[in-house]
Amino acid sequence: MSVKTELTRADILPWADYARDRAEHRRRITAIKRHRRVEVGPFVTFYFESFDTMWLQVQEMLHIERGGEGQIPEELAAYNPLVPKGRELVATFMIEIDDPLRRARVLAGLGGVEETAFIEVGGVRVAGKAETDQDRTTADGKASSVQFVHFPFTDAEVAAFREPSARVILGLTHPNYSHMAVLHEATRAALASDFA
Repeated sequence: MSVKTELTRADILPWADYARDRAEHRRRITAIKRHRRVEVGPFVTFYFESFDTMWLQVQEMLHIERGGEGQIPEELAAYNPLVPKGRELVATFMIEIDDPLRRARVLAGLGGVEETAFIEVGGVRVAGKAETDQDRTTADGKASSVQFVHFPFTDAEVAAFREPSARVILGLTHPNYSHMAVLHEATRAALASDFA
């Protein structure tokens, strides 16, 4: 099966059709997401996106906002950049701290954290590239609690990532947040399917 790298109008269900089977669609995507979530350190969770996760996001926005046909192009424009394009992995990562005072203090010291994400496979480090739609670190150095990052792979890096049981490390090297996690095999296998 070929990997879909872009959502089109043809992929979007009419509102009534989606609403009728919404619970089933959400169940199906929840099962897909199960192996696409990686915790790195105490506060950061990476959620690796795919055609399916972004399809659900678009359908949910249309379902909730009920903007009709006119809303579809803006949702496709907003979420298509987060669909992996065949030689990359794409992740949303969230800095999740319940206590608002602690969250503000931690975020104030994490400016530029989006520029420090990496994936290491076969001893080679793939540097993450922050989504360029907007600056997610303020001028005074405060990081946004939601970040979007692309990991561009070479053919050799894709081949190494696809190797069953390959050791894959995901991490951040920010001076105030330097943590790593080894991907479970189920996660590595799920993410390997994003490569075309």
